[in-house]
Amino acid sequence: MAQKSTSESDQDVVDILTADHREMIGLIEMIEETSDPKERRSLADSVIAEVTRHSVAEELFVYPVYEREVPDGGDEVEHDKEEHQEIEEVMKELEGLDSESAEFIATVKRFKELLDHHADDEESDQFPKLRAAVSAEDLLDLGRKVEAAKKIAPTRPHPGSPHSELFHMTLGPGVGMVDRLRDALSGRLKNT
Repeated sequence: MAQKSTSESDQDVVDILTADHREMIGLIEMIEETSDPKERRSLADSVIAEVTRHSVAEELFVYPVYEREVPDGGDEVEHDKEEHQEIEEVMKELEGLDSESAEFIATVKRFKELLDHHADDEESDQFPKLRAAVSAEDLLDLGRKVEAAKKIAPTRPHPGSPHSELFHMTLGPGVGMVDRLRDALSGRLKNT
């Protein structure tokens, strides 16, 4: 039997989500470093899509496990969902701004601060608790579920939508399909 090559499915959920954080923050830093308005817009659209997919996958698969397996996990998940809501509102605002404006740059800075804070909370506090409470095999399985969810998740912020497992399971795939259709028709996210 051929040896299996290393792939994303071989990473556990903590490694996947941590890598997502680095990628998303890196995209925001690229926005801050460029003076090209078209590149800013393209990078902003990309990071918005990545953060949206990441958040949906967390809410759909990671948060229910965290609530169930980690003592006081429900309170921490509620806090995370509140942070997701705040981040979504900033992303929605960013979508409507001219990438040449000072307001765009200020909003990118606020977006980065929120994302940095959220990622730091998860990486320094919640991910170690998740690793301690859930078996390595289950963390790998959770990683595969998260990767699959990100492929069908919405690519645009929907701050009016609930941050619930039920919503993401029932209506999320349809919203994701509509978002990807809008992306294709508008030329947004050409490389995604």
